Amino acid sequence: MQAIVLSRQSVEGIEVRHNEAASRFEAEVEGRLCVANYRLVDGVMRIHHTEVPPRLEGRGIAGRIVSEALAYAEAHGLAVEPWCSFVRNYMRQHPDTQKLLPAGFTLGR
Repeated sequence: MQAIVLSRQSVEGIEVRHNEAASRFEAEVEGRLCVANYRLVDGVMRIHHTEVPPRLEGRGIAGRIVSEALAYAEAHGLAVEPWCSFVRNYMRQHPDTQKLLPAGFTLGR
C-alpha cells in the first residue's frame, strides 16, 4: 500500500504522509525518517511512539507530524490516546486537541 500525502505546506516544507500499512505518520527530512507510530483499537488511535533523529531535533518536526495525526483522527471520528509522552505534552500545550481524548482519559501532569 502506498503512503498518502497529507500536506506539502508545513514547517520548513516538511511533507507528512500517513503510511497506513505501517500504522504511522511519517516525514523524510534530510534523508532521515521521522515518525509517529500508532495502533487503532475500537475507534481509538493510540499514538505510542514518536521519533526524530537527534540531529533533526528542535525544528518542530515531531510537532508537525503529531499535528497531522491528530487532524486525521478528528477528520475520521477517532478518539486519541496519547501513550507517548511527547504527544501528551503536545496535547497539553494545544488544549483544542483535548476534545479527541476518550471519556475518562486524562493527560496527567
